[in-house]
Amino acid sequence: MKNLKIITTGGTIDKLYFDDLSDYQIGKPIIGELLNTYHVGFDFEVVPLMKKDSIYITDEDRELIRQVIAKSDEQHFLITHGTDTMVDTARFLHGIEDKTIVLTGALTPARFNATDAIFNIGCAVAAVQTKPPGVWVIMNGLVWDPEHVRKNRKANRFEEV
Repeated sequence: MKNLKIITTGGTIDKLYFDDLSDYQIGKPIIGELLNTYHVGFDFEVVPLMKKDSIYITDEDRELIRQVIAKSDEQHFLITHGTDTMVDTARFLHGIEDKTIVLTGALTPARFNATDAIFNIGCAVAAVQTKPPGVWVIMNGLVWDPEHVRKNRKANRFEEV
């Protein structure tokens, strides 16, 4: 992998909470800061495409993501995305040829002490380098084909369909 293009869309991974009533904003993407802190051995570019909770991501937003990937010279893409509609976006991106596209997110914000964000990002970086071209969802330490995964809100995890 020569270069990794990271597209950020918002979601819990970048949320900032302000009070006990769960008032939040989507903050500046944190993934670039994390990768720099860990001194990764590859070049990357962070493209902050939008700051949305995934329940507000539309097919027009998904088309924008698709166009950015299709027009890019890079072959490897990591997309940070809210978990509620991550699978929908992954399915929308199906069919982009000769690109490895990995979507990941977090069930708790990256800025929290007990977060799954850093683990999920690490798994996504490994997957984008080792999986063949196609679209993949990375959550809970597993690599999923978007056609065979869903978020189980009650269990607060992703599971096979």
